[in-house]
Amino acid sequence: MGREVSESCIDSLLTEMVSTYCNRFYANKPELAARRIEAIGYQVGHQLSERYTMERPRFSDHLEAIKFICKDFWSELFKKQIDNLKTNHRGTFVLQDNRFRWLTRMSIDQSPENGASEEPSIMADNKAVQSMHLYFPCGIIRGALSNLGIPCAVSADISNLPACSFVVRIKA
Repeated sequence: MGREVSESCIDSLLTEMVSTYCNRFYANKPELAARRIEAIGYQVGHQLSERYTMERPRFSDHLEAIKFICKDFWSELFKKQIDNLKTNHRGTFVLQDNRFRWLTRMSIDQSPENGASEEPSIMADNKAVQSMHLYFPCGIIRGALSNLGIPCAVSADISNLPACSFVVRIKA
């Protein structure tokens, strides 16, 4: 029987980690905070990938490994598969999660009737906070793929909360 951790504990841990790195450890250095958060995610992804592929043969190509991340790995982490996978067949993959679990509590209704502010500076601050929460899952994906022998860079894009896209660029 596998060990599981409550989703609310993981949500709280992620929120607290981002808050601590951004507001306490590296309050004046958001780039350094982002790198540290991504590095923690990298270690987590590397170890989880090792655990989830122990009894599997190695993947023969990049597409197989990415499909593993989208189906099996994502299912283990989030109890669902990635909603959409796109590729340009030249080393770039886009993984789309239409309801990314770690962003669902950040969704902000910005309609005027709900009294939400539409001031650009506040919206930019919200976007910055939301993007800081994506460095950890980017690190998880990069660490998992690194463990599978695929060096890559991973970035994330929030277009419409809680939807999120992860862009994986394979390094030559």
